[in-house]
Amino acid sequence: MTTLFISDLHLCASRPAITRLFITFLQQRPQPGDRLYILGDLFEAWIGDDAVDEHSQPVIDALQQLHLNGIAVYLMHGNRDFLLGDQFASVSGAQLIDDHVVIELDGTNVLLMHGDTLCTDDVDYQAFRRQVRDPAFCSEFLSHSIEKRMAIASQFREESRNRSKEKSAEIMDVNQAAVEKTMREYGVHHLIHGHTHRPAQHHFELDGTHAERTVLGDWYHQGSVLQHRNGKFTLESLPL
Repeated sequence: MTTLFISDLHLCASRPAITRLFITFLQQRPQPGDRLYILGDLFEAWIGDDAVDEHSQPVIDALQQLHLNGIAVYLMHGNRDFLLGDQFASVSGAQLIDDHVVIELDGTNVLLMHGDTLCTDDVDYQAFRRQVRDPAFCSEFLSHSIEKRMAIASQFREESRNRSKEKSAEIMDVNQAAVEKTMREYGVHHLIHGHTHRPAQHHFELDGTHAERTVLGDWYHQGSVLQHRNGKFTLESLPL
């Protein structure tokens, strides 16, 4: 059995080539019995399960076909698509999982996260995250018309881009102390996450024992996939 991990696809109508690459990946790569974990930000934005459009429908259909083919798909919320809900899960066949979930791979516990909560040096982002993840905020947002939700989401993305221009790369990366604290809390020595768009495999010592943090890449100009098979991890790129 092969376990595949992807994150930060940011699928949207303005980048149809990436959507085609993703659908081709779903059709050709996972085999019956495999598992696919999507660790957040499958979509550039998700404004509610009632707002499925002509761009997202083929993605839903491709995920549903995986489910029908006996391939388990696990979907974690990211900072762009945290409003994915039960209706999406039902029509896609994907199983929603919590951010911060431990799975077992060949007898070893591995922690899966989206990764944004590890960026503790970015104080402004963490405050914004708390605001938009508040259940009351989400409920109010979903009460608006689809058109108004689209406008609000567009405004948030523009503000996010402007804020990011003013921040150093170090501030927007994960904090190592936060990484180690989280891994201790979950009793693991291997962490897999996305969000930072910096694919790499980091090795360090945690409480006298070797530890590893694997970062998944984004899907802006290529695909990024982490494969686990026969006890070995392979981080690879998929060309357009």
